Amino acid sequence: MSFAKYAVAACALFSFLGSAGAQDRMPPIPADKMTEAQKKAAEELVTGPRGALVGPFIPLLRSPEFMSRLQKTGAYLRFSSSLPPKVNEFVILLTSRQWTQQFEWDAHVPLALKAGAEPEILKAMSEGRRPVGMDPDEELAYDFLTELHENESVSDATYERAVKRFGEQGVIDMVGLRGYYSMLAMIMNVARTPLPPGRTPQLVFFPH
Repeated sequence: MSFAKYAVAACALFSFLGSAGAQDRMPPIPADKMTEAQKKAAEELVTGPRGALVGPFIPLLRSPEFMSRLQKTGAYLRFSSSLPPKVNEFVILLTSRQWTQQFEWDAHVPLALKAGAEPEILKAMSEGRRPVGMDPDEELAYDFLTELHENESVSDATYERAVKRFGEQGVIDMVGLRGYYSMLAMIMNVARTPLPPGRTPQLVFFPH
């Protein structure tokens, strides 16, 4: 996708959000308002494997050098992680569920289903329940990330299970996925990044 095509799409989205998405704190930046650094970062993103500047990258463009560096890390974690694709998407969805990040969840459910995830597993996750019938990899990832989230570390037993199954690289990639998608979730939650037009939220909010 060329920058010119991105600019047209961004302007159209900006127009839509201006009338229907007043809650969005950091809407798309019109192409004619971008700095040279922002144009360069946007071009770099849309010519990469993602193909479009959407979701978290819209608010991230406010800090173009940060976005440029961060999206390279994200490209590895999303497209080249050492984890099996189904586990990769499971980790992303569990992270988005724990942050109640609607855009992230909406974007990755189809990818998880394509990778072989079962709809009932995802439904349970969306409702904040521990899924019944997870396969061994999913159960291991769920236990690992739940311990990390709740205890700010993992037990020796869970760590050893993870290393035995995924290797040390897989463990680091899993923690990296958790951290990267937590960062994207925080950015979008702060910016109040909306869902794409026509999409409805799938995650209920946890009580606080």
